[in-house]
Amino acid sequence: MPRRNLLVALGSSLGAFFTGASRAEAASKAQDPAWQLSEAAWKQRLSPPAYKVLRQEGTERPFSSPLNGEKRAGTYLCAGCALPLFSSKAKYDSGTGWPSFWQPLPNGIATKLDFKLIVPRTEYHCQRCGGHQGHVFDDGPKPTGKRYCNNGVALTFKPG
Repeated sequence: MPRRNLLVALGSSLGAFFTGASRAEAASKAQDPAWQLSEAAWKQRLSPPAYKVLRQEGTERPFSSPLNGEKRAGTYLCAGCALPLFSSKAKYDSGTGWPSFWQPLPNGIATKLDFKLIVPRTEYHCQRCGGHQGHVFDDGPKPTGKRYCNNGVALTFKPG
């Protein structure tokens, strides 16, 4: 087994051990039953890159999203179900290459521990469809000190 696959498998097992739930169970707790679609339905609904991120918890390449440079006023929505997740008022340039926010909108996201890299991280998903969005870190700006580091392909932008 390649080392990366071993580490990912070990991280997933540790995550289930420490949280008392599998990744699938943790994600399904946050989902609205109306959005518990089959994998075939998700594949039809999403582009291949969006499917990889939202449904398989992948990560897009840094600096690859046009949303990273988006400066207009508006709302960032989940690309899977269009739930509003972030306001442009909370967006900032973190220099990481991914759209970053210091605060989500109320009732937009659900979090869980991620052990894929062995070191625990806080992963967040859309609260309605369970789509993976990114990770939250404690190195953001005031007033929260948080950096919600989002995959751009997991979002759509609604100006206004």
